[in-house]
Amino acid sequence: MGREVWKPGNMLYPVPAVMVSCGREGEKPNIITLAWVGNVCSDPVMLTISVRKSRYSYDIIKETGEFVVNLTNRELARACDWCGVKSGKDFDKYKEMGLTPSKSVTVKAPGIEESPVSIECKVKDIVELGSHDMFVAEVTAVTVDDKYMDESGKFDLDAADLIAYSHGEYFTLGDKLGKFGFSVKKTK
Repeated sequence: MGREVWKPGNMLYPVPAVMVSCGREGEKPNIITLAWVGNVCSDPVMLTISVRKSRYSYDIIKETGEFVVNLTNRELARACDWCGVKSGKDFDKYKEMGLTPSKSVTVKAPGIEESPVSIECKVKDIVELGSHDMFVAEVTAVTVDDKYMDESGKFDLDAADLIAYSHGEYFTLGDKLGKFGFSVKKTK
């Protein structure tokens, strides 16, 4: 038994599969599917997305300085994949996938009404990295679909049935194994 050595590659999986919405005023809004996204700071709340310069959404996000990260679930899996394969230059992705642009609270870019969670963001920095540029953004608002609110008023993220992307494939998140701190919690 041993370990094989491979050349460096992107093997940090699974990752979120999200649909990032953006738009210029007076133009049709666009959606780009991304898996290279992540939280980077909690105060102020910030996240990053990485986008190839050649993508239609790149210039929109760079020029407007804003976007919305929309979490995806089982119901949105097909739309998530389709929006990652097709270009907004050629298609109105909202129309083609039967999605509804939702009015955002703090940015002009619309969210996606069918998404369980929409995270509004304003770009603070762009880091040029090579194949992708990383947009570092401050989270300015979060909206959630109230159908995932439980009877006590708590948002039930598990009920949203979120999906992840792993090495070219989409998966639901599966069984809950514990919650933060379960490994050190004292049992009675």
